[in-house]
Amino acid sequence: MQNITNNKTTVMALAGLFAALIAVGSWISVPLGFTPVPVNLATLAVFLAGGLLGVKYGTAATAVYTMVGAVGVPVFAGFRGGISVLAGPTGGYIIGYIVAAFIVGMIVKKDSGIIRIALAMIAGLAACYTLGTVWFIISTGTGFGAAMVACVIPFLPGDALKITAGTILVRKLRKYL
Repeated sequence: MQNITNNKTTVMALAGLFAALIAVGSWISVPLGFTPVPVNLATLAVFLAGGLLGVKYGTAATAVYTMVGAVGVPVFAGFRGGISVLAGPTGGYIIGYIVAAFIVGMIVKKDSGIIRIALAMIAGLAACYTLGTVWFIISTGTGFGAAMVACVIPFLPGDALKITAGTILVRKLRKYL
């Protein structure tokens, strides 16, 4: 990202591309049946946006994705869109994507090593989980323990894989940006 920061057209195009990548990641989803929160690849795309585009444009990419979905374009999991999705039980996780990209972008620097990148993604995921789970509890009236079982614990192994893949991809791809 450091090499192209002076070319606003390029970084804006990349932010748009990453917004689209987040949408595609959302569409690649597996409903679990016991929870309205599906397994999807959006968080991987969010990690990549923050890690590769930095705080400003990574956050912008996730905000664009969220706004496009909020106005009704079916970019959310299950090919859904609209403000009702954000107001529903998964809305906090979608808003959490913005915060996650911000945190990853703040922590990952041009010369960051694997540990720093992975820790940035863990911190971003923790923020996303916090916002999403709190909103899930508020919107559904579910207790904390039940929300953890429905919204966090089953997702930890897959998210560990996404963090691993995201860390490797950021390390490999950032030299091309």
